[in-house]
Amino acid sequence: MATASSTEGGDLLDRLRAAGVVRLGIAGEIPFGFIDTNGELTGEAPELAKVIFKRLGVDRVQPVPTEFGSLIPGLNSQQFDVVAAGMYVNPERCEQVIFSDPDYQMLDSFIVRKGNPKGLRSYKDVVGKKAKFATGTGYAEIQYAVEAGYKESDILIVPDQVAGLNAVEAGRVDVFAGTALTVREVVKKSAKAEATEPFKPIVGGKPHVDGGAFAFRPTETKLRDAFNVELRKLKKSGELFRILKPFGFTEAEMTDLTAKELCGG
Repeated sequence: MATASSTEGGDLLDRLRAAGVVRLGIAGEIPFGFIDTNGELTGEAPELAKVIFKRLGVDRVQPVPTEFGSLIPGLNSQQFDVVAAGMYVNPERCEQVIFSDPDYQMLDSFIVRKGNPKGLRSYKDVVGKKAKFATGTGYAEIQYAVEAGYKESDILIVPDQVAGLNAVEAGRVDVFAGTALTVREVVKKSAKAEATEPFKPIVGGKPHVDGGAFAFRPTETKLRDAFNVELRKLKKSGELFRILKPFGFTEAEMTDLTAKELCGG
């Protein structure tokens, strides 16, 4: 009998269809994948997963909440079937999992005090003006700041964008870096802080755009490919934007980037 690993492309899709349910790894991050106040699973990735898996013949999705740093190990140790957390595709992660093509692209943005008194619009500005800098636990923005010349040990690491906003409002830091989307949403109710215009961080000397996608175990190419086919249809019809819009995504975050480009190949 052939095992899953020797079956070309894996047999997970067949097994999910038979079971009628797919387990989604989520990291409790708004707006990407989280459990809302009514105890319901939502977020851009789970809502998209519900639509795509239904089209693939899998009617139910079941959340498996975990820490962001445990998503890839949890996937590879079979705790869930797919990562549905809006995870950025990067070369390091591409060595451990396979990704669908991105369902969104994302630029960075800063939370600064109203009027942006220090004129901070890029990581280079932060370094040049010796600004006090904060970002979130495990965020890609840590690396972007370091690449611009900011000393990693000088970065204030806070749990999330709400803590980042508080730090800027209280004057503990001059700037908090996050994704354009999370920053845009969190400053809406603030009287003291604002979001800067979204910008591309510089990576390896070139302007860089991030893309978030679903992650699968490396053996499950058949499921990943079937997922991509449905994703492409949703992009083409405009349905993808309708699914993501309620979570604060704009047309600017729609993308034709591929996982291959972001994996560096």
